Amino acid sequence: MTPEHGPAAVLRAMFADAVAAADPAAAVSRHLPAPPPGRTLVLAAGKAGAAMARAVEDVWPGQLDGLAVVRYGHTLACRRVEVVEAGHPVPDALGAAVAERFLDEAAALGPDDLLLFLVSGGASALLVRPASGLDLAAKQAVNGALLSSGASIGEMNCLRRHLSGIKGGRLAAAASPARVTTLAISDVPGDDPSVIGSGPTAPDPTSCADALAIARKYRIPLPPAARDALEAGRWESVKPGDPALAGADYWIVARPADALEAAMVGARRHGFQAVNLGDDLEGEACDLACEHAVLAAGMASASIAVSGGETTVTIGRPGGRGGRNCEYLLALAIALDGAPGIHAIACDTDGIDGTEDAAGAVIGPDTLERARVLELDAAAMLERHDSYGFFAALGDLVVTGPTLTNVNDFRAILVEDNRR
Repeated sequence: MTPEHGPAAVLRAMFADAVAAADPAAAVSRHLPAPPPGRTLVLAAGKAGAAMARAVEDVWPGQLDGLAVVRYGHTLACRRVEVVEAGHPVPDALGAAVAERFLDEAAALGPDDLLLFLVSGGASALLVRPASGLDLAAKQAVNGALLSSGASIGEMNCLRRHLSGIKGGRLAAAASPARVTTLAISDVPGDDPSVIGSGPTAPDPTSCADALAIARKYRIPLPPAARDALEAGRWESVKPGDPALAGADYWIVARPADALEAAMVGARRHGFQAVNLGDDLEGEACDLACEHAVLAAGMASASIAVSGGETTVTIGRPGGRGGRNCEYLLALAIALDGAPGIHAIACDTDGIDGTEDAAGAVIGPDTLERARVLELDAAAMLERHDSYGFFAALGDLVVTGPTLTNVNDFRAILVEDNRR
């Protein structure tokens, strides 16, 4: 293969195909409801929030206005929807102010009006409205502890829902009796509406007791007011069957499975057999990497295995830089130990791996040897979670900038065609 058609180029092209499959412009326009007799209010939250709002503006036949909140750097100009940037993954005061505005706008709607809620990955941190008795600092502390705990996204969002005044169906309840239609771009394993953005407009089947158990499992310190409220069941979310949600419907317009299928089509276009390992893989990034190294060793020539989901990184000793995708790849490179013909990519489809400016990275059989030439200690850098520094030194980061969508992580392992 020439470099422009080599393994790294094929993997990067597949990632581009995966991201394109979740383009908000196409996903949203296919699922819009009919305009209401009254007002249409668009509220959008998440990394794709502005792009989703813009997609509505481009095709909506009547009046609309609204508000969108996105992560810093993920904005896109809209004509009728105001766009505000706020903190992610740690929430900030701007996110708290926007959440209050969301609730006020929703509460002003009447029975002839429509709340069109557009939600995507990142909404949980971007919409922060502490439950009564909590303040923003307490929510920030809990969120920070969750991010480094190793908890799954489902577990994180269960606790977040029960410490919130807007998540867990509370936004939809505030809009009642208006009609509520939610269009969601899923970034979570299993595409559970209550987990996507912590479900501001979705019923929540979990309980305060479940949230408290998660806090105890991962030793998340809770303020006394939060612990007491959860123990007493005072902060229950909106449950399935609640009359406040009678006028609400929910549609997932793009999901991780769509992205993987598009990538597999791309793999076949380049002459590879493609296998899907699943769009809902979770667990520690390093553990999954070790499993995938074993799998890669047994893969057939000219084949590619793709997977999605959301791994976790438990921070034992801070000090380095890197997100879960780069951590997975560094651990995979170490486990493969230069195995011939095996290449891989791991990227976040939002274009930002953790808090860094890269989506992820690529590896090949020569990754560790090139690192040794540069006197990089791969094992030591993995131990201190400095995968970003490792791949930056090698020039192997994948940098796309914000993609303005998010269907979670994308991983692919490629075995070269040994007949060539």
